[in-house]
Amino acid sequence: MVVPELRPWQAAKPQVARILNAVRPRLAGAVTAARPRIARLAKAVRVGPVHLPRSRTVRTWQYTAGAATAGLALAVGVVTVAGPWDANGQRTAERDRAAAFERSGGADHGGAGTAAGAALPAPSAGPVLAGLGGATATMDTKKAAPGGKALSDVLRPLLDSPALAGGHAAAVVDVTTGERLYGSAAGKALTPASTTKIATAVAALSALGPDHRLTTRTALEPDTRELVLVGGGDPTLTAHTRPGGWASLRALATDTARALGERGIREITLSYDTTLYTGPALHPIGVNENLAPVSALAVDEGRTDDSASGPVTRVSDPAAQAAATFARLLKDAGITTTPPGPSRASTRAETLATVTSPPLSALVERMLTNSDNDIAEALARHTALAGGESASFEGGARAIATQLRKLGMPLSGASFHDGSGLDRDDRLTADLLTGLLAKAADPARPGLRPVLTGLPVAGFTGTLSSRYTDGAAGVVRAKTGTLTGVNTLAGTVVDTDGHLLAFAFLASNTTDGPQAQSALDRTATALAGCGCR
Repeated sequence: MVVPELRPWQAAKPQVARILNAVRPRLAGAVTAARPRIARLAKAVRVGPVHLPRSRTVRTWQYTAGAATAGLALAVGVVTVAGPWDANGQRTAERDRAAAFERSGGADHGGAGTAAGAALPAPSAGPVLAGLGGATATMDTKKAAPGGKALSDVLRPLLDSPALAGGHAAAVVDVTTGERLYGSAAGKALTPASTTKIATAVAALSALGPDHRLTTRTALEPDTRELVLVGGGDPTLTAHTRPGGWASLRALATDTARALGERGIREITLSYDTTLYTGPALHPIGVNENLAPVSALAVDEGRTDDSASGPVTRVSDPAAQAAATFARLLKDAGITTTPPGPSRASTRAETLATVTSPPLSALVERMLTNSDNDIAEALARHTALAGGESASFEGGARAIATQLRKLGMPLSGASFHDGSGLDRDDRLTADLLTGLLAKAADPARPGLRPVLTGLPVAGFTGTLSSRYTDGAAGVVRAKTGTLTGVNTLAGTVVDTDGHLLAFAFLASNTTDGPQAQSALDRTATALAGCGCR
């Protein structure tokens, strides 16, 4: 009989195959090393012949119980061999390394955030395959064995690829020690493209904290009986029927209608307030499918389809569109409104209902995984508000630099003009990017951990889901950056010696984007498989 494959298995088969190919050598080594101990354990628990009276029939369940008992004893022995274990159920050999992956919020790799009032996100998983290569190695600073290949000898030929001939910079840092292991023009400021989001993430988390939430509310003016929809700058506010844990405009409409009904109000004037942000709404690059006009009030990022990420045509006025959607939702709930127009809620207005975003940690992770420009520009503005700056492109740029300066980051040559990296005048160095990643891994700063957990996983999530299909899938975690003539990559790998490394590769004046991207991917793959110094 032929059993057809299930659709989920058919879809996952390529990724499963890549995982098996990657882990097979490492598992084989582990099995070989453990075989003598397992053999001794098997011998110790071996069940001898059992002589039973002929008149007694031994039932299947008795055989099953005996086999299960022997198997359990063997499994306990194998687990003991794999130890030792500490009181928390973690291998003591992994304890130091685990510190580098502590985080304050669960990773968002295309999934949902956490609604207000719900439990905080669970800790995120570390690199998909990194633990398999160094599960018994601590995060030490041992040098490669004498005669090992120098890291520069591995990386330099790859970075000298003709695809990167227009100019490039690179840096590799041991996260545990802070030691720079490789540098090539590491202090030269180049256009970073979307790797700018790493800086935005660190700045926002430093200024606001990982548990900060953004609130959208409705307010009722006492004199004019005007209902005001007040934007709180939440870029993840959604009107989808299944919000997936993000703040729901539908829920806000339902709660608002209930509050109005309790006051005997069935018809009302509707307005909307976007005054939290200032300055131009349109990015200097102009109308672009990668970013909506930046507004304190927007629903589903002003997208004109049901997508949640990636380029798509945006509405020209996200606030007006959000307010019109809200009016329709109120009508469905039994409240008739006037056509909404812009206004400003007074200090005397009574708050009727609120919805809040997931914690900032979840927003940061979604921004990094999907390279979400709308979230990036919103976080830049909230960073500005926290630092007393204007919530604008300029204010956000100043606030990011201020926060990084407070952290002691190397800002020589750096220049910020936005939070997303879409501005071609942005400038960052490889030294700064690796410094930011190392800071995010600092056990003394657990609030920055979402910067690492949000990085796309090669071959699996976000902007790296279709890359590394024949390379370091599951091992490299990195933020990508792409503009015309610009290709960048910055992230982390765990090398074959178990060292957590931060890297940054920036290429400018590239003439073949796909070839330049492939050259950077090959370099990151080589770094993951090197174990050299």
